[in-house]
Amino acid sequence: MRVLSALRSAKLKVTPFMRFASLTVVPALMLATAAGGQSLETAAPFAYVKDLSSGLVLFERGADEQMPPASMAKMMTVLVAFDLIDKGKLTLDQKFTVRPETWRQWHSQGSTMFLSVNEEVSVEDLLHGIVTASGNDASVVLAEGIAGTEKAFSDIMDAKGKEIGLTGSEFETANGWPHENEHVTPHDLAVIAERTILDHPELYKKFYDVADFTWGRTLGGGDPITQPNRNPILNTVKGADGLKTGHTEAAGYGFTGSAARDGRRIVAVISGLTSESQRKSEATRIMEWAFGAFEGKALDPAKAIAELPVHMGSAETVSAVPAEGAMLTVPRAIVSDVKARMKYRTPVAAPLAKGDEVGELIVSVAGLPDQRVKLVAAEAVEEAGFFGRVKAGFSRLFD
Repeated sequence: MRVLSALRSAKLKVTPFMRFASLTVVPALMLATAAGGQSLETAAPFAYVKDLSSGLVLFERGADEQMPPASMAKMMTVLVAFDLIDKGKLTLDQKFTVRPETWRQWHSQGSTMFLSVNEEVSVEDLLHGIVTASGNDASVVLAEGIAGTEKAFSDIMDAKGKEIGLTGSEFETANGWPHENEHVTPHDLAVIAERTILDHPELYKKFYDVADFTWGRTLGGGDPITQPNRNPILNTVKGADGLKTGHTEAAGYGFTGSAARDGRRIVAVISGLTSESQRKSEATRIMEWAFGAFEGKALDPAKAIAELPVHMGSAETVSAVPAEGAMLTVPRAIVSDVKARMKYRTPVAAPLAKGDEVGELIVSVAGLPDQRVKLVAAEAVEEAGFFGRVKAGFSRLFD
């Protein structure tokens, strides 16, 4: 196999793995030596930081430990609604009525959208009330409107969680109000955020990146009530555009946030903090650390990583190139000690369409988990004709 200049210029040493040889994956570390010693120290007992652009987990602490979600459970309520909207099963202008029983339970219980009894409210306004104002009332009204009861809606939440790969979460409420059987993990919250951002980019932008929301009126003067977005990094961290805070006595102060900058997107989950101010400072510092201590390296899809032999094809080889949008995350202070290896089946079987997966590039950076980049065929290779197949079969007798 011939390794081309794309990797030579990046100072990566590539070693082929024949026929999908087994690989050892470096576990996620605390990054004590990454980025020239710029380790992350945080007061959060639960933390999970991921670069969505490359898939690299930059930091984790208690990532798979179960904890109360508080209002961060509302991200799953919103994700379920987003799914239904994009599938055409729910519309933004559809209206649900605030049941008297729901109003009595939630009009003054924690954060509220300030809904009124028997008020008809659109899905669009309810979603703003959930995301921006963190309305417990809005969450339950939306859940009841979609599924009939909050319990039936929580079953939908659990089904969605199973679909997207949540492993340690169970939902009982639409708003995260304390319940003995409801729990999540930092990792699962990050998955919910990731699926919201990647699967529903337009709805994510429409509802999460909003400065404030006005609904309801004051009791005395009847003045409109405007509530600011509770996201602590929205106007503090460059590129911040989501997602959701949470707080209960049992959970402490938590936050799942995201920001995009310089072609990268970071998702960070923290929980168990002791105050709003500590939550804001930790969320801000972690985000700035993720962008400052690491950088993204885009891989050019026009530059071949290797030429792979093709079996029974109209061409003897096919160029393996990084998939469109492939990116690596590396510490900014890294100078060398970056290694790459390929995992692929040889020979590649024809026919091949342009863009078909032909293997993967495994990149190792000291102190970080391995990163995997999908490699695809740069061009189509048709199946060889009759005489080509005879020639290939004859040549294999002497392999």
